[in-house]
Amino acid sequence: MVYAIIVAAGKGTRMNSSIPKQFFEINGRPMLCSTLKAFDSCALVDSIILVVPSDDFQFCIDRVINPLDMSIEVKLVKGGAERQESVYNGLLAVDEINSTVVIHDGVRPFISSDLIGQCVREAILHKACVLGLPVSDTLKLSDDNKYILETIPRDSVWLAQTPQAFDYTLIKKAHDIAKKVGFTGTDDAMLVERIGERVKIIKGSKNNIKITTKEDLIFARVIVQLFKLNN
Repeated sequence: MVYAIIVAAGKGTRMNSSIPKQFFEINGRPMLCSTLKAFDSCALVDSIILVVPSDDFQFCIDRVINPLDMSIEVKLVKGGAERQESVYNGLLAVDEINSTVVIHDGVRPFISSDLIGQCVREAILHKACVLGLPVSDTLKLSDDNKYILETIPRDSVWLAQTPQAFDYTLIKKAHDIAKKVGFTGTDDAMLVERIGERVKIIKGSKNNIKITTKEDLIFARVIVQLFKLNN
């Protein structure tokens, strides 16, 4: 079994909006619709767990899930105060422990089903896999006063994206340990890394942006328009 955990429990604070960012419209519908359709179109995904604020359950049913005519059933799970807690709640909703879970930010609406499939296949082989982009800019390390200390070789540096896919037992263990000691990571792969396990990284897409600011939303709408022009 392959479970997709889509995390969309944000409050939109960086957008300075009363509307959660995952429900901002792109191409005439909430951006979360595009995210769900990508996972629904991936042949390797068997079940989708959508983690959102409990107050938004009915909105998700009426405005996101029902209009999409999904082929995969979507289970709604209550989000937590922070992303890591939301992912953990999603993990607790997995029924089959002998499975693979693929975790994705709901506000990355331009992920493709092909990349989801690649990530899942690599996770089945290696137990853990994430998408990322090789860094092309020159990297500088500075001190607290913003003076450069050194130039960092960029050949082995990546910008992590989602989805990130894992053997269920492994990622659940990593989250359990982090929860026990009160550690918060910047992504799920970090939790796996800190317990000494290796994580495979494969190339993602420049279009797989995470929409967290108003500027990101403008860029997202530009991507949609360019896609229309090319089709």
